[in-house]
Amino acid sequence: MSSTALPSLSAAAPRIEYLPLDPGQALPDNVLFAVQFGCGKASAPARCARVGLEPLAGAGLTEVWYANGAVHTGFDGQIRFACDDHHLAAAIEVDERQHGGLAGAAAYVYSHIAEFQLRSKYHHLQRIWNYLDDINSGAGDEERYRVFCSGRSEGLKSLGLERFPAATAIGRRDGSYRLQVYWLAGREPGFALENPRQMSAYQYPRQYGPTPPAFSRAMLVAPDLLMISGTASIVGHASQHAGSVKRQMTEIFKNLDSVLTRARAHTPELPGKFGRSTLIKAYLRDAADLEMVESALRERLPPETPFLVLLGDVCRADLLVEFDCLHAAE
Repeated sequence: MSSTALPSLSAAAPRIEYLPLDPGQALPDNVLFAVQFGCGKASAPARCARVGLEPLAGAGLTEVWYANGAVHTGFDGQIRFACDDHHLAAAIEVDERQHGGLAGAAAYVYSHIAEFQLRSKYHHLQRIWNYLDDINSGAGDEERYRVFCSGRSEGLKSLGLERFPAATAIGRRDGSYRLQVYWLAGREPGFALENPRQMSAYQYPRQYGPTPPAFSRAMLVAPDLLMISGTASIVGHASQHAGSVKRQMTEIFKNLDSVLTRARAHTPELPGKFGRSTLIKAYLRDAADLEMVESALRERLPPETPFLVLLGDVCRADLLVEFDCLHAAE
């Protein structure tokens, strides 16, 4: 399929980069949104999400989303948001214990996101990040990730989505019972993509829980910006290479390459390989594997390209590492 088959993608996607910024430092006026990682107690600046995952590599880096034009900020209940003429970034954070547990909290958060998006001028959800504590705790259908998936799907019902946004869900280890969600939405729809090597997550069989995960493998936000969902060592629907970080990373890179190839079939404006404008966050279960992950990323990325490696738990207990990726034209 050629790029002419794409919907009317935004011509003004946010430019995103990793920058060294002091925690608590005010963000420049031309920033739409930013994401910081770490367990420090400094309050997050406005237009910023702070996630309590320890950076194993890239400490001090902030993920900065630049605006296209003037930035307007506001609140809608517990949702705080910032928008320019083309995109909206927003965040919500709740205590699970105030909603009867994780399922109720996820349903509450996503129903509020759905209601907010239906009222917003930025109707189209494009990319969502979810962070919750102790994601693999619980047996069978009581595993917290499966419980979260059920609550998320319940909350999203009112949107009637035919294709889901790209997404990531990662476990913290801080015991805080906080469900954190932040997202990007646009005035124009993105173009959801699947990976030919993988079954679509929303079609997973019953063995992975009562409700399949509601996300697409990637989203073309603009002809020159691809946002790839959290990507792990999964082929079809099955986890691969249990116990081997090295082999799991090899599978992850194959999956990322496959998604990129699929995206470039629709828009040749994307570079054909990862470059200086490729931002990777690696979520790693065991800090002892850091050197192996850093080495693999340095081999794949141009010299001095920044990346983040964060100590966090992947949605399946047999998966040791997951990458999410923002890939843009340089």
